[in-house]
Amino acid sequence: MQIQDLPYPDPGVPDARSGPRFLWWLFRNQLGGQLKSLSWGLLHFASVAALPFCVGVAVQAVVDRSGTRLALAGGLLALACVGNAVGDTFLHRTAITNWITAAARVQQLLARKTAHLGSALTRRVAAGEVVAVSTGDVEKIGWFVEALSRFTAAVVTVVLVCAGLLVYQPALGVVVAVGLPALALAVLPLLPRATRRADTQREKAGRATELASDTVAGLRVLRGIGGEELFLDRYRSASQEVRHAAVRSARMWSLISAIQVLLPGLLLIAVVWYGVGLAREGRITVGELVTVYSSVMVLTYPLRHFEEIAMAYSFSRPSAKRAAGVLSLQRPTDTAGSRAPEVPSGDLYDPQTGLLAPAGRLTAVVCGDPDAAGLLAERLGGHPTHEGTSVLLGGVPLDELPLDSARTAVLVQDKDPVLLSGTLRELLDVPASGAVAPREALAAAQCDDVLAALVQGSVDAADPMDARITERGRSLSGGQRQRLALARSLVTDPEALVLDEPTSAVDSHTEARIAQGVRELRAGRTTVVFTSSPLLLDRADRVVFLHGGEAVAVGAHRELVSTEPRYRAVVTRETADDEAALNGSVALKDVLQELEEIEEKA
Repeated sequence: MQIQDLPYPDPGVPDARSGPRFLWWLFRNQLGGQLKSLSWGLLHFASVAALPFCVGVAVQAVVDRSGTRLALAGGLLALACVGNAVGDTFLHRTAITNWITAAARVQQLLARKTAHLGSALTRRVAAGEVVAVSTGDVEKIGWFVEALSRFTAAVVTVVLVCAGLLVYQPALGVVVAVGLPALALAVLPLLPRATRRADTQREKAGRATELASDTVAGLRVLRGIGGEELFLDRYRSASQEVRHAAVRSARMWSLISAIQVLLPGLLLIAVVWYGVGLAREGRITVGELVTVYSSVMVLTYPLRHFEEIAMAYSFSRPSAKRAAGVLSLQRPTDTAGSRAPEVPSGDLYDPQTGLLAPAGRLTAVVCGDPDAAGLLAERLGGHPTHEGTSVLLGGVPLDELPLDSARTAVLVQDKDPVLLSGTLRELLDVPASGAVAPREALAAAQCDDVLAALVQGSVDAADPMDARITERGRSLSGGQRQRLALARSLVTDPEALVLDEPTSAVDSHTEARIAQGVRELRAGRTTVVFTSSPLLLDRADRVVFLHGGEAVAVGAHRELVSTEPRYRAVVTRETADDEAALNGSVALKDVLQELEEIEEKA
């Protein structure tokens, strides 16, 4: 896989049982790129390691006054330099390719999981956590995957050089062969503490990111209640905790780096001291001493990759754990689509509550518990957060349909829809049947004032469809965002449309016009509206009242108001005292009527 070939046609099925397993799965799926990087890394490190041998041959040739060997040393030195340049160049290219392709694979997996889970994702994982995984954590994971092949090349080079020195000059080779592994392993006792500090830093950074995301999302509300400073103080405190954790982590890594510098220096001193003694005794030549000394000095370069791989793993392991945690999430009723892809039509029925929405009609659902209404709306769309009996559309269980087919058949707009940044044309450019034009949907959702506001806010947009919408529609009011989201849902023209409180943020006059517009535009289509607004309920073909998780009453709005006290209490927002007073008035009226009848008989 090359960078120009991204994205992957299929990123694969990850092993998300743990962070290390996920990292190993990434490595196995990029084995070709890792082998290329390893090959170029071996060429690079071998060329670097050959330089001391060339220098030693040249020095000995000068001592022996041999022009032939000096020329040979110069040729070998030039060849080693060419190998070093070529190897380093292509090692960098392949390593960066591995980094970017690994990060892209993780991002594709996260995007696929997000689309698969839908709204259930943010109920199971904090939004800030998802943002942290898809940004900073992806880079850390790619870093480890990229560094692994270079580390392997460095290990192979160190082993080969130690073996070569043992053959070339056994006396000094033994010192080097014993000292280099000691250098590599000296920092191991410090790694667990460094890893814990890195984990703490990541956790605090994730909490700060989540707090910042929540603060920005609720900035309009915070300004309305004067709570900006409170949340800013909380973020300042969280950011300071991140800074302190980062400093503690950096101190530990700086200690590890200092050890990686100090110990090779001590090894060099030991080699020179011992080598000079051997040279004075005539047991080694000056060229051999220079070769061994230069080899030890050059080997400090590949040894630095031991520190890098330790840092990369320490930082990527918690990142991989978080990514695996998101990727391991499953829909509670996911059957992978046991039926053939189809878009069924017919009545929408929920066996769990007994709710029936007849095909082609506008059904209003009244539920006293907003949370229960939201869960039911999700279940009607095939996105249940808990296991249970599947909703049926035309007698077909939604859970048995492929996810794309289920989402095409039933569209759910929750009570807090999100508007993405871009132009209005891009916002309404969604998968749709083509039967409903954007202008018709905007008119039905009563978006005339929204279009005017967008044009005023976009100087260069003469056409409202080219007006830009800021992130999450922050420049619009709650009612304006709600109406644009409704227009987007109407454009899709699904077989069944489920709307959860679509007019809760608009005034009554606009709400009445929206109710009429939706009724006319969705004529002949199945529409379910969760609401307690009398304006919407009065225009519904059918009203279903849910109480205690079951459909207990069905009929027209005015009929239910007069016959069902519990329904009347929810719709008119009666309190218990109001209901008791009403019941008392009715009882007193009945008593007076009976007294009048007795007097007439007397």
